[in-house]
Amino acid sequence: MSIVLITALFALVLAFVLGVALGFFQKIFAVVEDPLKGQVRAALPGANCGACGFPGCDGYAGAVAAGNAAINKCTVGGKGTAGKLAALIGGDATITPIVAVIACQGSKEHAPPKGDYRGIPTCRGAKLSAGGSKRCSWGCLGYGDCVAVCQFGALSIGSDGLPRIDYTKCTGCKACVAECPQQLLRDIPTDRQGAMAICSNRNPIKPMVRKTCKVGCIKCEACVKNCPEKCIVMDKGIPVVDYGKCTSCGTCVAKCPINGIKIIQRDIIPSKPSESTQAVS
Repeated sequence: MSIVLITALFALVLAFVLGVALGFFQKIFAVVEDPLKGQVRAALPGANCGACGFPGCDGYAGAVAAGNAAINKCTVGGKGTAGKLAALIGGDATITPIVAVIACQGSKEHAPPKGDYRGIPTCRGAKLSAGGSKRCSWGCLGYGDCVAVCQFGALSIGSDGLPRIDYTKCTGCKACVAECPQQLLRDIPTDRQGAMAICSNRNPIKPMVRKTCKVGCIKCEACVKNCPEKCIVMDKGIPVVDYGKCTSCGTCVAKCPINGIKIIQRDIIPSKPSESTQAVS
C-alpha cells in the first residue's frame, strides 16, 4: 500500500475521531442561553452604542433578562423599546429622552485659530499634536469627530465651524459626548428646565479670555451675584446651575455680558419640531 493511501486513510480516521469528540464535548459544555434574553435582544434597536451603560445590546439584553437592569435604559429605542420590554417582562416603561448639547460658542468668527494647522484633520489629532488649533484651549476645534461617530445623522458642522445638532434625529446615544476630546458635548434630559452656561473656557486669566474668544465667559460672576434663587456657583471658572432651585427666571441670561447663558427649554433644546437644531451665537 502506497504511503499516499496510508496518509489519506489516517487523515480520514483522525477527522472522524475528532468530529465525534467535538460533537461530544459540544453537548457536554454547551451553554444554554435564556430564551428571554433572545426576545429582549430582538426588541432592542441594535445600535450597540453603550448609552444604556452596558457593552452593546447583547450585554443589556442579558442584564434585563437576568433582572439586573431596568427596561428603560435604551435611549435610542426610546418609549417604543421600553414598551416592548414592558410587555415581555413588566416594569416601568417611563423613559426620559436624552439629547446632546454643545457648550461652546467659539465659532470661526469668535475664536481665531493659532495658525495654519496642517496636521491630521481631526479634533483628536489637533489636540494631541498641537494642543488644539484654536487660541482658546477649551473651544470646539470643528473637525467633526462627533459627526463621524454619530450613527443617526444628527450632527453636522455648520459654516461657522461649530456642530449643529438635529434634535429630530438625536437619540441620546452619547457617542459624540464620549468622542469629543474637548469634552464640550453634554447629554441633557429633554425635560430639564433652567439655565445653562454654553461656554467651557476655564482660563483663570480673565483678560486672556477675550483675546482667545470674543464670546468666552469672562468670569465676571454677574450671573452668580444677580441670581434671585442663589442657584449658580462658579466651578473651575464656569457657572454651574443647581436645577433643583432654578426657576428659569432668565435674570442670569439678561445680566450676562457675553450672552453665555441660555435657558435650556427655550433657547437650547427645542420644544417645537420646527426648532429642531441647536444653534449657538
